[in-house]
Amino acid sequence: MKEFEKVLKQKNIKNIIFDFDGVILDSVPVKTEAFRKLFEEFSDDRVEKLIEYHLLNGGKSRYIKIKYFFEEILFQNVSEDEILKYANRYSELTKEELTNPKYIIKDAIDFIKENYQKYNMHIASGADENDLNYICDKLELTKYFLSINGSPRNKYEIVKDILKNNKYNKKETILIGDSINDYVVAQKNQIAFYGYNNKLLSKYNDYHR
Repeated sequence: MKEFEKVLKQKNIKNIIFDFDGVILDSVPVKTEAFRKLFEEFSDDRVEKLIEYHLLNGGKSRYIKIKYFFEEILFQNVSEDEILKYANRYSELTKEELTNPKYIIKDAIDFIKENYQKYNMHIASGADENDLNYICDKLELTKYFLSINGSPRNKYEIVKDILKNNKYNKKETILIGDSINDYVVAQKNQIAFYGYNNKLLSKYNDYHR
């Protein structure tokens, strides 16, 4: 995170919005296997198409991914109740496992612990908000953030609300994420972006390594 600290100084940043999965918690492998388990009744080739979509769209919620699986891969209609049923099952497959401290990304957490009193810190995630708060409580991370936000709200709307509700200056705010969707959210909200834990995002950074 040393390079990230350079960005903060260069841009006079006061407000940091963190993505969660892949930035604070190394949860992607756990969530990937959960999707395989969730849809184990379907053919492997269809499920692997979902896994590919899941890995390419780290910032999108499980609700969107479940709907995508049925409508774009299986070409089936799916009701909101069915999506919710699968989403709840997905929560059962992941929530408790992700409270294990072994998944914490040490570099990021060390930075957060050392700097949370210097900056206004928030979480904006594609993860389910109830699960997110549960996991943060269990890992004793809640105290470091002014707000912890997740799906089913859209991440763009979450970031927009954080900026509006706290009356933050956009020029003093940065989003740190690990997916192209995080970059898009930052762009749409007209705030700086820093790609973390994903070398492919370096060209999108407001500060180039």
